[in-house]
Amino acid sequence: MRMSNPALPAWLMDEVRQARKGRGRKQVNETTRLLERLRLVTVCDNARCPNRGECFSHGTATFLILGEVCTRCCAFCAVKHGPPQGPPDPNEPERLASAVLELGLKHAVITSVTRDDLPDGGSGHYARVGQELRLRCPGVRVEVLVPDFLGAEESLVTVLDARPDILAHNVETVPRLYKTVRRGADYARSLALLRRTKELAPPIITKSGLMLGLGESETEVESVLQDLAAAGCDMITIGQYLAPSLAHTPVKRYVHREEFDSWREKALGLGFKSAASGPLVRSSYKAPLFFGEIA
Repeated sequence: MRMSNPALPAWLMDEVRQARKGRGRKQVNETTRLLERLRLVTVCDNARCPNRGECFSHGTATFLILGEVCTRCCAFCAVKHGPPQGPPDPNEPERLASAVLELGLKHAVITSVTRDDLPDGGSGHYARVGQELRLRCPGVRVEVLVPDFLGAEESLVTVLDARPDILAHNVETVPRLYKTVRRGADYARSLALLRRTKELAPPIITKSGLMLGLGESETEVESVLQDLAAAGCDMITIGQYLAPSLAHTPVKRYVHREEFDSWREKALGLGFKSAASGPLVRSSYKAPLFFGEIA
């Protein structure tokens, strides 16, 4: 029988409410209508991100490419999973570039569902999105948050050849919890992807993300940070895990802001160039701001 989630602390509930509200309904609606008109999907919606209102009200979003159905079934994630839904939409890169232009973005974040059914894991589609952005949105900073491509180096090279400014790949949690929280993924494979990115394309900034509150120990978290630093990871985001529903992995504890502050200091002490750490921090949370720390 699945355990229930502990009650959300009042201070964290207030933060979630403010993030969902954002700057106002008008701006949120304008961003929503633009995305609907261009038939684009965001991880903000599909992953039920608590920062959706805040980001949409500032005219920003994290684009979700390669469809809306993931071929994996991570126990923490709200994105739909199941059989693949057909080949990538060939017109998606052009529509995405149009949205970046209309929103006036200087920093575009692109992620995807995992597509283990595709021979290249979807890397060719990532490259086409990057190429379209370079062609139609000169000067825009491109951040891609990629899956592990089952460890295929040729897929990673395809993405890197499109010259993203930042390549992100989240380890999500500590190795001990992978079998229950991140089924189908492999901790060593994720570290290898980040390490190989730095070896193949040193100028590209590497980034990863970690959730707290899943039952990890302090020693385990510190070990993950050390592993990421040793892999040459430049940026880290650390946030509170919030269960999307009662069907997902339950929250074991809510981490206080002071502890997040401590983890940020530890990460910087280990050599990370930028560390965003807080209850509602997510992998693309205020991405331009935190990139600015190392630019």
